[in-house]
Amino acid sequence: MCELFGLNSSAPIAAAWCLNDLRTRGGGAGDNPDGWGISYQENGRFHLFKEPLPAVQSELYVHVSSTLCSNLILAHVRKAKFPLINTVANTHPFKHECCGKEWVFAHNGFIPEIVVVEKASEQIVCCPDGQTDSEYAFCYLLGHIAQQPPVTAPLTGEPWHETVARVAETIATYGQFNFLMSDGEYLVAYAHDRLHYLEHHDPSPETGAQDVTLIATEPLSSCAPWLPFEPGELRIYHHGRLVGNKKTCPPAPVKPATR
Repeated sequence: MCELFGLNSSAPIAAAWCLNDLRTRGGGAGDNPDGWGISYQENGRFHLFKEPLPAVQSELYVHVSSTLCSNLILAHVRKAKFPLINTVANTHPFKHECCGKEWVFAHNGFIPEIVVVEKASEQIVCCPDGQTDSEYAFCYLLGHIAQQPPVTAPLTGEPWHETVARVAETIATYGQFNFLMSDGEYLVAYAHDRLHYLEHHDPSPETGAQDVTLIATEPLSSCAPWLPFEPGELRIYHHGRLVGNKKTCPPAPVKPATR
């Protein structure tokens, strides 16, 4: 199955150890040889690097993961299922604009029916660059986000929170839907059935430490315990801290995770 990784912190940090661990699962210790992608925020914009190649064979992956320093990261190693085509356009994460912001998104699961649903939608706000069900689901989510009235901080407002949870629950009825998404400020994580988190909060600012949250499909190497999301749980992080939480009731997945 594909694997997701996300990081949100109160200040930019290096994440080489996490990304190195994820890299071994991209065609090495894990059966995800069909591409990799890393997106991170720097100077107010997202940088996106990806290749339709195994991460364990990529010199670019090694360079990016060992040099980046950011407070917001999304990464993905892919096991192709829909479609069975390895191209840059079909490699996660995906990036699109909506509501005056850049958004990035990565998915684990299998929801081919969402392609037909999104194509029939009257609220299309982005056109997928590739053919994956994942990117169509991303655009479907953005279409519903775009319908919400603008507020000062949309991700902390109940309309945005409720909309994403409701739409995620709907998409999950088509198969299996675990995802990470960000607008450049917040990290949103939805677990249909499989995500874990690791939070670190330092109560003494004078130590120079910070708030950091890591999210992964399966726990990465760490001396601290990772905790599982509850099935159907949506969590929203800002500066490394949880600022929103919503429980949904999606159906049990009908197929094993393959994205």
